[in-house]
Amino acid sequence: MAKRDYYEILGIERNVTQAEIKSAYRKKALQYHPDKNPGDPTAEEKFKEAAEAYEILGNEQKRSRYDQFGHAGVEGAAGGFGGGGMTVEDIFSHFGDIFGGGFGGFGGFSGGQRGRRVNKGSNLRVKVKLSLRDIAKGVEKKIRVNKYVGCKACEGTGAKSGTAFSNCSTCHGTGQVTRISNTFLGQMQTTTTCPACGGEGKTITSKCTSCYGEGIVKETEVVTLNIPAGVAEGMQMSIAGKGNAARRGGINGDLLVVIEEEKHPELIRDGNDLVYYLYLSIPDAALGVPIEVPTVEGKVKIKVEPGTQPGKILRLRGKGLPEINGYGKGDLLVNISVWVPKNLTREETNILEKLRDAENFEPRPSVEDKNFFERMKSYFE
Repeated sequence: MAKRDYYEILGIERNVTQAEIKSAYRKKALQYHPDKNPGDPTAEEKFKEAAEAYEILGNEQKRSRYDQFGHAGVEGAAGGFGGGGMTVEDIFSHFGDIFGGGFGGFGGFSGGQRGRRVNKGSNLRVKVKLSLRDIAKGVEKKIRVNKYVGCKACEGTGAKSGTAFSNCSTCHGTGQVTRISNTFLGQMQTTTTCPACGGEGKTITSKCTSCYGEGIVKETEVVTLNIPAGVAEGMQMSIAGKGNAARRGGINGDLLVVIEEEKHPELIRDGNDLVYYLYLSIPDAALGVPIEVPTVEGKVKIKVEPGTQPGKILRLRGKGLPEINGYGKGDLLVNISVWVPKNLTREETNILEKLRDAENFEPRPSVEDKNFFERMKSYFE
């Protein structure tokens, strides 16, 4: 199902300030807070949806990519708030500055019914270099990732085989601690993750000797990436569950793949178009010539017409790069330049001196050329 527009989710226009985005998010979060809507899965989804929208729009760089490329430009950049696996507690911990560090303290909705926090491993970020050919066709890449995985010796529990767990003495197995403080507004109740057990509600009596009680160890894994055609420099893909494993069980983090473009020796990318600068000799430009030009798929032959002027652009339709959504392709723009030799032999000099006085070699700029030069002249004045 297609994602909703992030601006629409927060009920704001596209030209709003960061302060207005923050204010709009806070209003939505208060409206759909799970403690104000107990047992309402729709409200909880809207709460997560608003958090995902703020994660993107509240960051200037992510917002810019979203404005330019839509959801495809920020794929995986929202930290998984709307995609399952992340709890409401994750949202509170991520946006503590929005909620004042203890959101849910007024009016008695403290979040105490949300249950124990589910551990989530950290995300990993890697960069993948792609050639223009890879980008044009899409490509499968295999990369080696050094990351944390679940310890096989203890099956990720962190405990020595046959060792029992005991309830945390600080939170008594709940994974949370609640504090009540008096303020000028009245009593304020704050529920936070238990600092003693990290929200797990239990402690290990005897730690695993392989992972030292962490439940995770470092290993190298080969990950296969299927990169679609049409990606661009700086775009980010998210591979769910391929990040670091969580300590002592839980949900794996994601692998965030950032695209880097390798420079082509002859072609320059301009959006989905490709640009090639073709240098012709004076005789070739005057007489016309069949010539080969490079594309991402190999050489193609084109015909340069007699009398082709410098600056003329030949457009080869569909020889550029595809749109990332699969609809349409850019063009190859062949920009004509005429090469003027600097060092001439005596014979070449004599030939050109005779041609200089010939009638057809007298400059005769067209009306379009004159208009262009007039515009350029006024621009530099």
